[in-house]
Amino acid sequence: MSECNHDCSSCAQNCSSRTEPQDFSEPQNEMSHIKKVIGIVSGKGGVGKSLVTSMLAVEAQRRGLNAAILDADVTGPSIPKAFGIRQKASSTGDYLLPVITKTGIKVMSVNLLLEDETQPVVWRGPVIAGVVKQFWNEVIWEDVDFMFVDMPPGTGDVPLTVFQSIKLDGIIVVTSPQELVGMIVEKAVNMAKMMNIPILGIVENMSYFVCPNCGEKHEIFGPSNIDAVAEKFGTKVLAKLPFDRELSKLCDSGLIELYETRALEPAADEVLK
Repeated sequence: MSECNHDCSSCAQNCSSRTEPQDFSEPQNEMSHIKKVIGIVSGKGGVGKSLVTSMLAVEAQRRGLNAAILDADVTGPSIPKAFGIRQKASSTGDYLLPVITKTGIKVMSVNLLLEDETQPVVWRGPVIAGVVKQFWNEVIWEDVDFMFVDMPPGTGDVPLTVFQSIKLDGIIVVTSPQELVGMIVEKAVNMAKMMNIPILGIVENMSYFVCPNCGEKHEIFGPSNIDAVAEKFGTKVLAKLPFDRELSKLCDSGLIELYETRALEPAADEVLK
């Protein structure tokens, strides 16, 4: 057993000296007003976590809610690209102001602060974690009904910082149909349970492809086992999203706000309460 650091919030051992987890949560900016915060997580990269984050924010805005995205994936920010954001974040002198998309979604991402968006972010974990905290309490988030936090993949420093620093109302786990996914989902789910954060459900991305010629549905990665995975962890599948060339084209063009699909509606119905 490793030496105890007396931080019970990040320890799974049930020892006799265990105490209640310490509260490391950071306060909102005094000028912010955020009603609900939803984390979008994945156990590995490349499964479409940022895509689901963007689509949920777009759907929330269409339903008359005020949506925001905090891009906590500091080393791999893709949110500004999907929304076609070119301008940089502004400042009041003391605080940062998020950039607002064409439909009114508030966004803060490290790419909105860099002079060159292609510049790599070569920072160590504590520095990246500090940036995420700044995005939470040094940005003025005015009148936000739902904030979606695009988390970095895995269970390392930055996801832990988000879980500890920001009071999340729940998380959505994004995954793909491969057999390996069961283990990956388990890691993300177990981390959320350790941090006592509600798991709202699972969204399976790249679930199938519909042939444009014959209309037949093809499961490119083979039959999905996501329903069994969800049942194992006592949660539910919120949506199964297909491959869609139109969505890919719109994201590349910075026009994700024009995309319409019914595939995500069950997830939105569950989350946007």
